[in-house]
Amino acid sequence: MSKDEDKVKHSKRLHRAWSAIKRQLKIAKAHGAPVDEPHRLAKHHAMDCGVPHCPMCSNPRHNDTVKGEEKLTIQERRNNQKATDE
Repeated sequence: MSKDEDKVKHSKRLHRAWSAIKRQLKIAKAHGAPVDEPHRLAKHHAMDCGVPHCPMCSNPRHNDTVKGEEKLTIQERRNNQKATDE
């Protein structure tokens, strides 16, 4: 048997999921990206290219291509370059 509290939690969970999808649809439309399947945006961001090793979209520290080598993000590389230029 469902309690009223369980029903409220379920409806909040569904509302949160659909709100996230609507938010990603809004971002995709603002950038002109075509959206064929809106529910795809439930677990993927609208501006994510989908390539696992993309330097712009993925976390370089999770890339296991070379063990032991520290990979820096684009922002960290830019900051290091500014520090060496000064």
